[in-house]
Amino acid sequence: MNTAVAALLQDFSLEMTGKDAAEFDAARGALPPGTRVNVTFLGTEDSGQRFDAVRRIARAGLVPVPHLAARRLESRAALEEFLAGVRDAGAGPEVFVVGGDPAEPLGPYEDAADVLETGLLPRYGVRHVGIGGYPEGHPAIDDAALRTALKRKCTALDEQGLGGSITTQFGFDVDPVLSWLAALRDRGVDLPVRIGVPGPAGVKRLLRYATRFGVSTGAGIARKYGLSLTNLMGTAGPDRFVRDLAARHDPRRHGEIALHFYTFGGLRATADWITRARAEG
Repeated sequence: MNTAVAALLQDFSLEMTGKDAAEFDAARGALPPGTRVNVTFLGTEDSGQRFDAVRRIARAGLVPVPHLAARRLESRAALEEFLAGVRDAGAGPEVFVVGGDPAEPLGPYEDAADVLETGLLPRYGVRHVGIGGYPEGHPAIDDAALRTALKRKCTALDEQGLGGSITTQFGFDVDPVLSWLAALRDRGVDLPVRIGVPGPAGVKRLLRYATRFGVSTGAGIARKYGLSLTNLMGTAGPDRFVRDLAARHDPRRHGEIALHFYTFGGLRATADWITRARAEG
């Protein structure tokens, strides 16, 4: 690894689910103090599991970033209950707000902008909000709608004096990421961006998640990343992607970036990969 990669890995984040408690306990010693650890908001987990994950992260000297899935919130009261719960569990001033998976909202919030526009987040101590970005588009939302939604979210953050950052969906190809970043800056969006990167995982698992989230996995892209479409029992890591991103990132054109690792259940494997990469840098 080179110095550009080492610099890119100085301020990384990664994520876990509420069910990853044992995995987190095994990995936390490999994570530098102050590392941001996102806690996802899955429909298969309950608030107790999410709050427990937040407590574990905070007690380990790391920074919990709980996710809020707008479409999974059944009411305004549910939103307030969640915000109070993560605050009491030890979450700091940062959350990540996303629309969520349900095709139809379970309550009054259609998307992340709806949650931000309630004005409730600052009342519960939130000072920084992460929002989503999609360099390769979204399988259920057209590009024009994504741009409109991003503008609404940025406006809501500005009006409430909240700091913000964008975390992107993961991908296997640096080209669309850099093109998307350049277009983002051309539209005047200057928020820091965390580029989504898959942690090391089995090829079959990576391809399954890619299909689910509309991420390109053509033969050329797969080769570039290091995926073998003929050996689904193999594994792949983000070495090539991270090296390419570090080499081609131009701060004047693409703005401030960092890395966000999607662990896909392999929190320890991801933490170990980051430790090795930082040491080699």
